Amino acid sequence: MSGLTGRRVLITRTADRARPLASLLSGLGAEPLVLPLIDFEKAGDQVSLDAALERLVAGDFDWMVISSITTVRVLLDKAAQRGIALADLVPAGTKVAAIGPSSRQVIESVGLPVALAPADVQSAEGLLAVWDASSGRVFLPQADIASPRLREGLAAAGADVTAVVAYHTVDYPARAELRLSAELPSGVVLSAFDVPPTLSTEQARTALDAGTVDAVVAASPSAARRIAQLFPALGTCRFVAIGRPTAAEASRIGLTVAVTAKEPTPDGIVAALESIFANEGNPQ
Repeated sequence: MSGLTGRRVLITRTADRARPLASLLSGLGAEPLVLPLIDFEKAGDQVSLDAALERLVAGDFDWMVISSITTVRVLLDKAAQRGIALADLVPAGTKVAAIGPSSRQVIESVGLPVALAPADVQSAEGLLAVWDASSGRVFLPQADIASPRLREGLAAAGADVTAVVAYHTVDYPARAELRLSAELPSGVVLSAFDVPPTLSTEQARTALDAGTVDAVVAASPSAARRIAQLFPALGTCRFVAIGRPTAAEASRIGLTVAVTAKEPTPDGIVAALESIFANEGNPQ
């Protein structure tokens, strides 16, 4: 019997993005709950983004650094607008770097070979630690709230960095006309599993207050901030961070991190959850 049997896990993602993890949790006997807290909208300054992409297509950059999976969705969207495949947006002479093995897997699944990524760390710091291109022109499309650490680290290493806002992180739900439309391929077999109905904030608060939620999963620093804002007291619910930046932000704002998932994949998150409950038995 899985250590997650009977556990109720709150996933703070939109239903489409929560589906792979919810499917895996359900198969292990847990009860996934879905509460979207953040969403993503197209960048307000499309002119700067499109200008940088034109430079990319023209071969003006030696590297493109992809620091989030949402950036891949933006690139897919932009390629579709041009009627081309994503691989055709990036010329052969431009190398692609990712921030970790999971990001690498997603990027390569949409047709872009990755030339550089840390082997066991999923973070900007991990990429900077293995960065071996001391100079060159780097295209860095990022979220509007992205930390400056990656840009500054690349510049400190001698790179000529063009950082552009690729998308905005907003409270859920994103405006329909601005929401990113491109979706990523999923490596998880979903079969007939249906994502549970999305909870409202009030329903989630009631469940947390009643102590009937065993863990809440936050996938980003912005999700951690929203959790702290909406649910100041988590009670017996354990906070699970996906990645070091999320864990660091959660700790900074006063949330107790029970465990940090080493990999931002369903398997990695499940492993982190199982490490919490392995010695506690199953709930009655």
